[in-house]
Amino acid sequence: MVELITVMIIVGILAAVAMPKFFERGTYDSRGFADEVKATLRYAQKAAIAQRRFVCVNFTSTNISLTYDVTGPSATHTVAACTLPLTLPFEFKTLGDARMAGYPTTMTIDAIGRPSAAQTINIQVNGATEYTVKVEAETGYVH
Repeated sequence: MVELITVMIIVGILAAVAMPKFFERGTYDSRGFADEVKATLRYAQKAAIAQRRFVCVNFTSTNISLTYDVTGPSATHTVAACTLPLTLPFEFKTLGDARMAGYPTTMTIDAIGRPSAAQTINIQVNGATEYTVKVEAETGYVH
């Protein structure tokens, strides 16, 4: 009987500590959204290299869209030249209340995979853990 009561007390303590973690999705949604942002930026870089064209990455707080330049690489490239939509091989969607903060409105990736500038994007869901996605300026490395 004593053992049964002891086990019930231990299970009750574990349930009180662990159960909120199972119902709190903010951290998981933040991480999932950060992974989607990374995958999209990597895809944009690979598409720019493969097509030898500028790819423009357009940001909103909950979405990313990709467009590419109709003409080939040139020194006179502008963001306005990116008019053709570049479709993703996967569906980009917001997970829960995931939001990006401190994001650029537009980033261009040139024909050799370099972004227009180094970028840092912060992703958070309802005050949960914040994840940072970084794009290096010279190499375009996304991490």
